[in-house]
Amino acid sequence: MTGRRHIMARFLFVIPFVLLVSAASAQSGRPDPGCARDVSRHCRSVMNDGDMAVLACLKQNRARLSRACEKVLTEHGQ
Repeated sequence: MTGRRHIMARFLFVIPFVLLVSAASAQSGRPDPGCARDVSRHCRSVMNDGDMAVLACLKQNRARLSRACEKVLTEHGQ
């Protein structure tokens, strides 16, 4: 059970980042699939380290990101 709690805790740290990106996209009037899937695939090891660590991880893995996530990062100046 401890392993499941650890994984859930990691996901809870990423939610604010995903919500921030989604809120910014909602302001532009376009739906945004976001980067949640890419974070769980490529940045699972830094999910507990905060939003800036996740963002840095996404940037490091930019070549492997989905088109949707790449678009979100580009649109937000990243």
